[in-house]
Amino acid sequence: MNTIVFEIRENVAVITLHRPDKLNSFNREMALLLQDKLDECTISPDIRAVYITGSGKAFSAGQDLAEVTDAEGPGLEKVLREHYNPIVTKIRNMPKPVVAAVNGVAAGAGANIALACDIVVAAKSASFIQAFSKIGLIPDSGGTYFLPRLIGWQKASALAMLGDKVPADEAERMGMIYKVFEDADFATASYALAQKLAAMPTKALGYTKHAFNISFNNDFETQLIHEDVLQQKAAQTEDYQEGVQAFLEKRAPVFKGQ
Repeated sequence: MNTIVFEIRENVAVITLHRPDKLNSFNREMALLLQDKLDECTISPDIRAVYITGSGKAFSAGQDLAEVTDAEGPGLEKVLREHYNPIVTKIRNMPKPVVAAVNGVAAGAGANIALACDIVVAAKSASFIQAFSKIGLIPDSGGTYFLPRLIGWQKASALAMLGDKVPADEAERMGMIYKVFEDADFATASYALAQKLAAMPTKALGYTKHAFNISFNNDFETQLIHEDVLQQKAAQTEDYQEGVQAFLEKRAPVFKGQ
């Protein structure tokens, strides 16, 4: 049974973490296969948005501890350097929007992979847990980078150290995620968001993502310079021309991601 289910629908790549009997916890096979699929999403012109979710009751419970503690297994150092760090790096560097559709519990690395995505939505019954301190570890997979930027220093420190379970509604209130949907509507509503992104001007969305990425290291004046450069690139796209023409003609634009 494949640990990743992958399909392309209407220019949306749907990636489903698929170890439901293990709450979609990551083993080496799943981590490497996810990287392969993220690479495919990056290079394929047919993919204009990515939708990542989980199979069964969980989004992902993080690392499969049975594997990482196995004397014959990859070991913690290899897990970080070859599994999680490349995954979150590929998500952030992909010039296309990535939606995390958190259908259930997202714990440890599973939570932080979700938070590395561009837009995070969750089912009302879902939850987020920085579970690392419970086993004597620190947040990894970009958790120490993204969490304080999303919710502030105090909240991030408390959640990382105490390992509190954060229900989806609370995660939305504190700005950790974008939106919560009722469980009955979650699959349809969250996928509709990815569909909407896939029909938008893909290159402009990629430039927006890049601008946000570099903003963390720039002062205000430097960021304005980068905005200028990226805006000129966006203005060279076919989608910009279509957007302006559609506005002038008072019709809905038809973007092609070019």
